[in-house]
Amino acid sequence: MTIEWYDVVGTTGVVLILWAYFLLQTERVNSAALSYSALNLIGAVLITVSLFYDFNLSAFIIELFWIAFSVYGIVRSRSAK
Repeated sequence: MTIEWYDVVGTTGVVLILWAYFLLQTERVNSAALSYSALNLIGAVLITVSLFYDFNLSAFIIELFWIAFSVYGIVRSRSAK
């Protein structure tokens, strides 16, 4: 079995999203924090990149929404300052 570079990219994205959720659940980050939305955005973008090489429609749709929600969170966080 060969591990492709895009699998590594996608898996890195998954780790970032899971890390953000862990930080949220352990109250080390607030959901309104820029860092929380940024981790989610980067993770979703990396997963989306991997989907361009091994496409899955349902995963692609959820990542588009994850990106949109993360961008919203970043904009909200930046405008609150």
